[in-house]
Amino acid sequence: MKTTKINGITIPALGIGTWALGEGDAAQSQSEIAAIRAGLDAGLTLIDTAEMYGEGAAESLVGQAIIPYDRSKLYLVSKFYPWHATAAQMRQALEASLQRLGTDYLDLYLLHWPGQTPLAETLAGLADLKKAGLIRAYGLSNFDHPALKEARTLPGGQAIAANEVLYNVQARGIEFDLVPYQEQLGMPLLGYSPFGSGNGQQISIPDSLEQLARSMHISVHQVLLAWAGRGSVIPLVKTGSAAHMQANLAALNVTFSEDQLAIIDAAFPAPTRKVPLQSI
Repeated sequence: MKTTKINGITIPALGIGTWALGEGDAAQSQSEIAAIRAGLDAGLTLIDTAEMYGEGAAESLVGQAIIPYDRSKLYLVSKFYPWHATAAQMRQALEASLQRLGTDYLDLYLLHWPGQTPLAETLAGLADLKKAGLIRAYGLSNFDHPALKEARTLPGGQAIAANEVLYNVQARGIEFDLVPYQEQLGMPLLGYSPFGSGNGQQISIPDSLEQLARSMHISVHQVLLAWAGRGSVIPLVKTGSAAHMQANLAALNVTFSEDQLAIIDAAFPAPTRKVPLQSI
């Protein structure tokens, strides 16, 4: 399995996303728990969640899913609201997340998106949480290249361990500046929603990609996921069933020829200039 590192810890180069998990009935929750466990059993130890996801429902579901597993072998990531970005509020938000997850520390804690609290204050609070042993590393989410570059100039900015942003065939803007910048720093980049999302941002699949998937004997979703993980970005995939998790795992073994990548590029061109950071 392809691996990478965050804060010196080796992790798989594919993470389990949890947006919208834990919000259905009991049967759906059991299916989602089975999906997470199928991923964990296959070695996908990185789980990404947030206090925002179902207002804690996703974290609670993850907490149930990981009960049988050795916590030290897992890599748990969560995110906090920008309005919880002061030192005191951040601590309260973290303690609530830890309780829902059933753990006493996070491997990575991220500011979910830029807010009104001065970032220097947020970074100082994160550094304190790390010093207290409540988190092993901290980072940012939905920060574009200029914002991340500025953040690194602040006290505690050099310790930013990762950044999480939207990345899929339809949202490639980060390839112009953010991806090369983070590669230069050796800072991991987590990419959420490799299949797009609802809310008017569903990816419209052209016939050329349908034909490509058929020629490769895989699904369109596997094409999208394999493409998103072909470079340095770590895709985060929400999965509601064990069967879908197995399909995601199979996508890890997919490679593309130059001609196949050209088909994808023709349908979804790479950026040729800086574009505003997209988010969902």
